[in-house]
Amino acid sequence: EARRQRRLLLVVVCVALLLDNMLYMVIVPIIPDYIAAMRGGGGTAGPAAPAGGNGSGGGNRSLLPARYPPAAGGNEDVQIGVLFASKAMLQLLVNPLSGTLIDRVGYEAPLLAGLAVMFLSTVTFAFAENYATLFAARSLQGLGSAFADTAGIALIADRYAEEPARSRALGTALACISFGSLAAPPFGGVLYEFAGKRVPFLVLACVCLLDGLLLLALAPPCAAGARANMPVGTPIHRLMVDPYIAVVAGALATCNIPLAFLEPTIANWMKESMGASEWEVGLTWLPAFFPHVLGVYVTVRLATAYPHLQWFYGALGMAIIGASSCLVPACRNFGQVIIPLCGICFGIALVDTALLPTLAFLVDVRHVSVYGSVYAIADISYCVAYALGPIVAGQIVHTMGFAQLNLGMGLANVLYAPVLLFLKNVCQMKPSHSERNILLEEGPKGLYDTIKMEERKG
Repeated sequence: EARRQRRLLLVVVCVALLLDNMLYMVIVPIIPDYIAAMRGGGGTAGPAAPAGGNGSGGGNRSLLPARYPPAAGGNEDVQIGVLFASKAMLQLLVNPLSGTLIDRVGYEAPLLAGLAVMFLSTVTFAFAENYATLFAARSLQGLGSAFADTAGIALIADRYAEEPARSRALGTALACISFGSLAAPPFGGVLYEFAGKRVPFLVLACVCLLDGLLLLALAPPCAAGARANMPVGTPIHRLMVDPYIAVVAGALATCNIPLAFLEPTIANWMKESMGASEWEVGLTWLPAFFPHVLGVYVTVRLATAYPHLQWFYGALGMAIIGASSCLVPACRNFGQVIIPLCGICFGIALVDTALLPTLAFLVDVRHVSVYGSVYAIADISYCVAYALGPIVAGQIVHTMGFAQLNLGMGLANVLYAPVLLFLKNVCQMKPSHSERNILLEEGPKGLYDTIKMEERKG
């Protein structure tokens, strides 16, 4: 029964991560036309549409009222960039607080709260009729993600405490994240075109509601009294200054920079340099889902056979990301550009799948086995890349060029790969004295502490 509940909780977490990333990316093909329609310039908006506007838009787009004035000075790209970055920015600010709260109250209640906020955000997206409401919905999603993502990953690490089950479970979660990110743009684009602007968001809201109800049935937060018998987690500021955790966090941020910086810039580059059509731009990232899943599978299998080489898998992934980033500007057609993008996603899968379980192991052997704060640090690493991407990447392309952007990202990953040598001896670490002393000095307060104390004595 416990194993069955553990698997169902894994399903709940995977669905939550899938929804978060689908909502993050589903607006990619929608937002430009969405905002244009709000300004009165999209589709068949009637007399409010300016001269020369596109009169061939779908009928659903004409339902959007022109509630936002025309952009002064052509700053629409800046507004779209800020809209995309607002989610990661708020998530970045809230994560230190969410990690601490998760360590104190447990994993289930913050996960349920995060799903509730994400549901509210998705419904707000569906009925948004002006830029301010879109911005509020996007920021609200960041608040929900700060709790749902961190609590979900920490819950997996807690329930799957043994290897290689932990790596397999985290790998499954990463595959759901990848699928959500890469399948959302065509999902949103098709439903927006043929069913209306609200349908993609309402579908996601329904799935989010069902996921929250399933979590409530499996692990009611009010029944999580066993949390009081668990040790207090290490404060997040102490985890941040741990050199091993800092190295892992730096690798997670660096490896995601190419993906975060290319997403808002590659579409314009493809149109200008190779005359790519709309469907080619929309399907640019979809083929990369398969090498990402392959990378997760390969890393899990290798980690099972050779667990002492986790650092090497991460370093190899960063080298592949660096080489692939440098190849992007050399591509001349749609078929060619898919190859380096697949390489980037394959490399990210290697890094994430190798280093996320390493974070949990580092907490086990150097701190207290409570995982909210350490995975809040991992989420902060991701948010740093995705908060900077929509705002900084366009400015770099404008001032230095698309090729220089990719060469810089590639060089950063290649130079960081040797830093992971610092993690070479992590697998040989023994449990720290700090946790043993905590358990022995205070005495066992419950079944969890008794088992932990016996393990440490052994």
